Amino acid sequence: MQFIIRLHPEIIIKSRTVRKRFTFVLEGSIRRIFKLNELSVEVRGAWDKLTFIINPKSIDKHDQIVELLQRIPGIDQIIRVQESTFTDLDDICKQIEQTWAPLLIGKSFVVRVKRKGKHDFSSLEAERYVGGYLNQYCDTGGVNLKRPDQVIEFEIHNNTLFQSHLKIKCLGGMPLPTQGEALSLMSGGYDSGVATYQMIRRGTRTHFCFFNLGGREHEIGVKQVSHYLWKRYSESHKVKFISVDFAPVVNDILENVENSLMGVVLKRMMMRAASKVADKLQITALVTGESLGQVSSQTLTNLSVIDKATDKVILRPLICLDKYDIIEQAKQIGTEEFAKVMPEYCGVISRKPTTHAILADIEAEECKLDMSIIDREISIAKMRDIRSIAEEAAEETEYVAEVEVLPNNSVVLDIRSAEEQEAKPLTLPNVTVNHIPFFKLASKFPTLDQTKQYYLYCDRGVMSQLQALLLHEQGYNQVQVYRP
Repeated sequence: MQFIIRLHPEIIIKSRTVRKRFTFVLEGSIRRIFKLNELSVEVRGAWDKLTFIINPKSIDKHDQIVELLQRIPGIDQIIRVQESTFTDLDDICKQIEQTWAPLLIGKSFVVRVKRKGKHDFSSLEAERYVGGYLNQYCDTGGVNLKRPDQVIEFEIHNNTLFQSHLKIKCLGGMPLPTQGEALSLMSGGYDSGVATYQMIRRGTRTHFCFFNLGGREHEIGVKQVSHYLWKRYSESHKVKFISVDFAPVVNDILENVENSLMGVVLKRMMMRAASKVADKLQITALVTGESLGQVSSQTLTNLSVIDKATDKVILRPLICLDKYDIIEQAKQIGTEEFAKVMPEYCGVISRKPTTHAILADIEAEECKLDMSIIDREISIAKMRDIRSIAEEAAEETEYVAEVEVLPNNSVVLDIRSAEEQEAKPLTLPNVTVNHIPFFKLASKFPTLDQTKQYYLYCDRGVMSQLQALLLHEQGYNQVQVYRP
């Protein structure tokens, strides 16, 4: 069994040299993917297409093979080729009729033939003969040479007939890694996953950088979605997953930066840190899931101020997409299931975040920060081969218990920010409530009475779960989550 692999149209229109290079790269990617999946296939190149042959011992894996082909960047469509022998033109007509008659009802058509070998007819004569036969014996809309509804294509090689009729749409885009390498800032939500997919589809070898703001559980989720994107769309090439503990940076911002400017400062600190990670990997471009106007930090003014924190190119594939469109694309590529349960945590919450940041004001606030924290955290950041993530994720299954009803004499730790606590105070009868903001919890918790059971509280429970996991990692197991 074989398929014709049609290249993405933008590849075909490139110069002969570039097209040849892109085709060669795509061939290599296809071979690597099928070797990794232990499937026996052959790939043969041509100037505008590839021929893909499934060897007999893998013929029973047809569906798996088709699915893999559909996820390879650079392939626009695959066309299943039906191979048979024939005796004469009448025999060809009957075979073509059997395949195409149901597809031609009420539709105009044209016949296109390619021929190799010695025959008593030319390619043009075969087109006319088969076209006339189909027009006479099938319920068609007639022949239309310029704008047909259906194009019937087949090839004749000596006494063998090759029909191409079943077309399957594929990913499109450019072959990996013809467009270089980039570092994607992954949060695990809808936006970063879709942005990363867009870069992979466009032929960019995309590595993953995660700024951990919420402890182990958050990291587990982001590792899983990152591995999924790599495995599904860019398995042909090795990439890195880098996890940077950003909690100390957030703590520094929360204690020193003016409230309305914290969001922009945090994004600039992330760009600085990402740039240092990119330097280690010799990468010149960063990728984010930012969309114009989606949140306060994503106005044109604020994005301009954020960009000035680095000399790297910042790519924003989603800049003009609506949130609805992003969610729909997440459904299509399979990341929605990850994103809808991923905690959305921006690190800082401003009461009245600025939408028109002034660079001089931002830089003045940043002078209050300890920039050495970034260097320290980057130096100890975990840099993994993406292929190791699956094994790690399977082992990280710890879960922190949640309770709705508290026992008497419980101690609740309200870990919300001071502003949230003031706006909506937590008062519970027969229960002690202590206020410790989440960014101080790691340093304050060891000073508490370790013989007591503690229950963490926040508005949605997400931050409590993440902080409880972090404390468990440090050996404090007397911590649960209060979810009334």
